[in-house]
Amino acid sequence: MTKQQTAQFWTWLLGIFLFCAVPTLTIAFDASGEGIVSAFNLLQQQQENPTFTLRKLAQANVVYLGETHDRPADHQAQLEIIQALHRLRPKLAIGMEMFQRPYQSVLDRYLANRLTEAELQEQSQYAKRWGYDWEFYAPILRFAQANKLPVIALNTPTEVIRKASRTGLDSLTLAERRFIPPLSAIVLEPEAYRERLQKIHAESHHGQSTSVNVERFFQAQVLWDETMAERIAQTLQKQPETLVVVLVGQGHIVYGDGIPARVARRMQAARSHAQFTQISLLLNADEPEIQRDRQSADYLWHYRALPEQP
Repeated sequence: MTKQQTAQFWTWLLGIFLFCAVPTLTIAFDASGEGIVSAFNLLQQQQENPTFTLRKLAQANVVYLGETHDRPADHQAQLEIIQALHRLRPKLAIGMEMFQRPYQSVLDRYLANRLTEAELQEQSQYAKRWGYDWEFYAPILRFAQANKLPVIALNTPTEVIRKASRTGLDSLTLAERRFIPPLSAIVLEPEAYRERLQKIHAESHHGQSTSVNVERFFQAQVLWDETMAERIAQTLQKQPETLVVVLVGQGHIVYGDGIPARVARRMQAARSHAQFTQISLLLNADEPEIQRDRQSADYLWHYRALPEQP
């Protein structure tokens, strides 16, 4: 049996195990029986049993949990999905946009119980470089620490993104390029992505912007995506049996043009997997155009908190 045939066999066997096994998955229900969690399959345009969806997620190589950064329900959903996937697939890593690449060693020390949460925040410059409520992400980090799960700092340093957006990719010095992919690996495509970002830029500047500014804005966004995609692909290439769950803003994964396509390109070039699967979820996304568009993501995942008991 060739290596590729062996890999395909184990992928098939894992799929049989995950669909036939009956793991304990926590899906909460209120007194009326209405689930607080719902999964909507965008390709099929229909609701799907969340437990069934979780089992499909557990077979993937990468799962993207697209958040709105300041929405608490998104982060609670992320935690519960990670907990469920860990029961199904214990070999799991968490990629986080919330931490920038130079601070990976700080994260590692926290996960090894060598730093407190306060020290992690201070030494990663969390408040300065991300700034959203720490308690949005703290339960996820605590779960990772307790279960010895790796957490991957995905993000580009803020100062590099800012410089690229002001003066373009070519202006970055060698020192500034240490935590980003080689410029030759940054692909300024597709055109549909450029057009969507151009529209966003025009709206935010009330139409008062030059073509040069728009292009640099696009370059900075692609740099952001490529940097995170590189770290995800590197993790998979080193640990092909690992499921990587990525916590990231929805804009980086919607329509697949941001991070997912760039991870796929790297994995295809490396030929690291006989089969390679990514699944994207948009958390609590209610926009009608997203719900109708089969290409926007693979799933919509809604989480509604139960009212507190008196």
